[in-house]
Parts: sequence; structure tokens; C-alpha cells
Amino acid sequence: MQVAWGGAAHLMDHRSSDDRATERRTLEQKTARELIWTVHHNFQGWTCSQCEWNFPLPTLLTDSDAKTAYDRLAAVKFRDHKCADHLSRLGAPDADNFSTRIRKLVSQGFKPKDAVDLFLQEIALEYRNQPKTLAQAKAAAEDFLRRLRAGLI
Repeated sequence: MQVAWGGAAHLMDHRSSDDRATERRTLEQKTARELIWTVHHNFQGWTCSQCEWNFPLPTLLTDSDAKTAYDRLAAVKFRDHKCADHLSRLGAPDADNFSTRIRKLVSQGFKPKDAVDLFLQEIALEYRNQPKTLAQAKAAAEDFLRRLRAGLI
């Protein structure tokens, strides 16, 4: 029995069980959360697409194997977290995020390596007088390719 608007109850649901299952799957897809790699000027790490949960990358973590272990740990922590325990994400992911910019180029048809090269050229033009930002972009690009090779993204 389903409760309709205004408190009235439907005694019979004329939809087939396939229709109800499809509707349920569609709702689950709309609310499905994703683990997103995020790189900002002041944050680098994994975040949830639905809430403000995050798992920051430790500052001194540089070894590739250690980063892979960190990624596995982040995936477990992400799977275990409850979005209800965190604030909801208010907007779309930041368009200035390095990873987002590379993903956008890939979605436009560029091969990942070409997308990274183009991204680094764009950043070099946009931030030519900011060597720290250029270094962050280069590190983000290398991490993007490493995570892509590892099958994490």
C-alpha cells in the first residue's frame, strides 16, 4: 500500500513490478554517490559527490606505492561513510579544479595523455607568474595519469 498526496492511500498499484523496479533503479542512479579526486589550491584528496565528506592526501606522501595504498584506504572509508552524517554538497564541483578540467578534455574526445598535455599548456598560460600553482598542476596531471593507469578513474 502506498500513501498518496494528502494522506490518501492507494489500495492497488496498477504498475507492474518491472515498472516499480525501474523507477527504484532510476532513483538510486540519481542519488548514487561517487568518489571524486579533487585538487584545489588549498586541498588535494578524495571527496564525495553528494556530501562534504573528504579524505585529504597527506602532505608528505610522495611514493607511488604509498599513494596507491592511500587510494585503496580512501575507497574503503568512502564506502563506509554515511552522507547523512555530513553536510550536503551545495553546488556542482568547482570548474577550476585541475582534475575536472582534465576530465572535461577527455570527455571532449582527447586521449588522456593529450588532455594532460593540453591542460598543462593552458595552466602555463593562465598562471605563468605563479610557479607554485604550475607545480601543483603538474603533480595533479601526473596523479591523474597514475590513477587512470591503476583503473581508479
